[in-house]
Amino acid sequence: MKKTKIYLQKFGRLFLLPIFVAGLFFTSCEDEVINLEPFNQISETVAFTTPEKIHLAVLGMYQAAQIGAFETTPGTFGLRGYPFGGAFVQQGDNRGEDVVNIFAFYAFTYQGTYDVSTANNVYYWVDTYRLINRINIVVDGITGAIADGIIDADQGNSYLGEARLLRAAAYHELMVFFAFPYRHTANAGHHGVVYHKTPFTTPAAIEEGLQVGRHTAAQSYEWILDDLNFAEQHLPLKSQRTGNQRVSRATKGAAAAYKVRIHQHMWNMPGVITEGMKFINGPYAGHYALGEEPWDVFYNNYGSNEYIFGMESSNTNYPSVNGALASMYKRRLLVSHSPINWRNPFWLEDDKRRDEEHMVINDNGVMFTDKYKRDQDYDDLSPMMRYAEVILNLAEAYARENQVAEALTYLNMVRDRALADPATQSYTAADFANNVELLEAILYERRIELAMEGRRWPDIHRLQHCPHFPIDGVPAKYDNARPLPEYFEFDGPEIPLAINPIPYSDRRFLWPLPQIELNANPILRDQQNPGW
Repeated sequence: MKKTKIYLQKFGRLFLLPIFVAGLFFTSCEDEVINLEPFNQISETVAFTTPEKIHLAVLGMYQAAQIGAFETTPGTFGLRGYPFGGAFVQQGDNRGEDVVNIFAFYAFTYQGTYDVSTANNVYYWVDTYRLINRINIVVDGITGAIADGIIDADQGNSYLGEARLLRAAAYHELMVFFAFPYRHTANAGHHGVVYHKTPFTTPAAIEEGLQVGRHTAAQSYEWILDDLNFAEQHLPLKSQRTGNQRVSRATKGAAAAYKVRIHQHMWNMPGVITEGMKFINGPYAGHYALGEEPWDVFYNNYGSNEYIFGMESSNTNYPSVNGALASMYKRRLLVSHSPINWRNPFWLEDDKRRDEEHMVINDNGVMFTDKYKRDQDYDDLSPMMRYAEVILNLAEAYARENQVAEALTYLNMVRDRALADPATQSYTAADFANNVELLEAILYERRIELAMEGRRWPDIHRLQHCPHFPIDGVPAKYDNARPLPEYFEFDGPEIPLAINPIPYSDRRFLWPLPQIELNANPILRDQQNPGW
């Protein structure tokens, strides 16, 4: 058996280590597989030699997507939820203004005081590229296994669909944190991210990878859509999976829903409508549905028809308190709702999403989310894609295309179930003078419905170039401290915003490429984000 040993210090960056560790997804009783010690030894020749091992390798991608390494102290690594275990929610929330970070845990992110060595953004980059490398190993291995007849083409392509959906999701995460929005330049010719499709399993491959610079945003999005198109073609339907895997493993619906999101970020509203309508009168109609109550999805979790895709979690996969959403947002109460959004003028006072039995924790007048229920077992699904988001994306696209009736229909689909009295409170066409006023209501509705799910930063990012409601950089925020209860009162005093806005032109709008990356790749030293 061929083994390759790759040392972190030699190559300078963790993400290039193909952490294809047998112990993560192989059982030690299989004689051919060595439980590799130390951690940075790998074997790439046996993982794709039988259908059983290939299946386990595919599951290993999800493990890598859920849990990343994080340097807690110099030379000591713990496990955190990077990128999709919980980090995308926590970082996406704290980059925006609709939550309040109360303690020090997310202070760098919340206050915009990060730099090229700040751990949160460094390991968001590191662990996402580590995941991508794991995926590329799987893609390469399964492609070879299909050619060699080890696995039939249908099953192999289904596995490849899972890999390519995860790769698309991972690259889009990098795009919204480390690259300017699609509309930053007229043809999206500005820097995107470093886009790798081949695995790094040898020193020679790593050295070759170190000669690759950032691809353009246009090219990056083109490849993301290419992965999603392949995934949708070859993945099974949700109904063809069983148990938790109906939402925790990739499906055709998950790929299509991600295409809706990607087209939205590319400002391709006809594309949003084409992909989104697959859920209304197309191949995925009837596979997904909104819960009768706005909290049903969070109680039913993996059994909910509203979840399209998310990362499965458990207390065995979160060995510390620093990964699970229910630990951070519920048990420890580290991050609250912000009074800014709590007093959102479009959020009615009797809206069910303010319900203190099901949706909100009222801690002495300060409001926290109760979306993540499982603060002992830590097995809440990490919400990567909900049906409610697809519907709101459709509403926004129709509003921007000046198709008011359709936009109103999809806005009310999400909003009405949360109203105390839909008969009198539901929106009508008479409530809006034009499609732009309706668009404003839709954008506010996103902040209400998707609060505390990590979606605020991606919206801030893409709305920089909105022709009607542009956001200039990062909005002002409440201080990094526990809010006073009176600021949550609807007729309370003016909310003080102690953290100043960060203009779009400020270097802090984007996270910098990590210093460890620049040290390893000389090309990227000249492609750092502006001002860093």
